[in-house]
Amino acid sequence: MISGIGIDVVDIGRFERSLARTPALLERLFAESERGRAPRSLAARFAAKEALIKALGGHAVIRWHDMQIVQDDEGNPDFLLAGALAAHVEALGIARVHLSMSHDAGIASAFVVLEGAETVGPPAGSSAGDE
Repeated sequence: MISGIGIDVVDIGRFERSLARTPALLERLFAESERGRAPRSLAARFAAKEALIKALGGHAVIRWHDMQIVQDDEGNPDFLLAGALAAHVEALGIARVHLSMSHDAGIASAFVVLEGAETVGPPAGSSAGDE
């Protein structure tokens, strides 16, 4: 069952200028493991974090460092959630966070789908007494 979706796009040039103008943004927005990447990759990671915030419905318990973008064994992006954000996601019954990121033509984008735990029960249209 889909519990939430979020999408975000970032102008890579504008994002790069923001980082140059305000160097403290790098440490504020990204965990140490994320910081050494190219601006286009950082922009995609920022878009991913914004997309997750949108999928969750807002900023209530979110700290930037509580959501890191990591790669699985096959190189696919994934979230590593921590702190109050991880607890919030668990309390919402989110079983899986799906992430897709891309960058091309000066734009970075990310799409997030939150998958909730499904309730197991009889198929739609049947009742417990049907045989």
